[in-house]
Amino acid sequence: MVIAPSLPVIVNSREEPEWKSEQNLSSYVYSVKEMEKRVSAIRMDRAPELIWLLEHPAVYTAGTSAKDVDLINTSHLPVYHTGRGGQYTYHGPGQLVVYVMLDLNKYGRDLRSYVSNLELWIISALSEFGVVGEQIKDKVGIWVNRENGRKDKIAAIGVRVRRWVTYHGFSINISPDLSHYDGIIPCGISDPSLGITSLEDLGLNVSKKDMEDILHKTFKASFVI
Repeated sequence: MVIAPSLPVIVNSREEPEWKSEQNLSSYVYSVKEMEKRVSAIRMDRAPELIWLLEHPAVYTAGTSAKDVDLINTSHLPVYHTGRGGQYTYHGPGQLVVYVMLDLNKYGRDLRSYVSNLELWIISALSEFGVVGEQIKDKVGIWVNRENGRKDKIAAIGVRVRRWVTYHGFSINISPDLSHYDGIIPCGISDPSLGITSLEDLGLNVSKKDMEDILHKTFKASFVI
């Protein structure tokens, strides 16, 4: 079932961001609209920062750097153009999407440092499941080493900032249908030594709730409040 979740604007004086988890699939278009509303509210001090955890129905999304040639199958899934950074990516059931709405005035006005902190947060969370994630120079996201020197991406990052309030965020592949990635060149990377993986593909049985709990646990280590 696809729902259009609502994020009420609530004044909240807590220093730690609010955490919200959706239990049903969340419409991509509506979720973006709700993010934009929340970002505006955060900027005006009318709502707390938010970490929003959800799953989308199967869709392709095109970031600001997306190239038409990277969309291989135009009839496979719906395609949405979005304002986040990056190129084409896939969202769908079994993939945890984490929308991060933080005021960088609190954490330092440094976008590069912010993205690096997201990467370190993901690496820390994956390590709790015995997965060694790593960064690759000049390639955003988190990767794992496979056989024969291959590296597979397990988490993608695409962010946007409006007056130093962040939105969009990252996704972690728990157990999505990896065949859907065949319809695009993910993140514009066509190198045959680089691919896509998931925790399930790595032989791990991890639930959405398991990952959400670990992300909450490891958040403060990367974003000191």
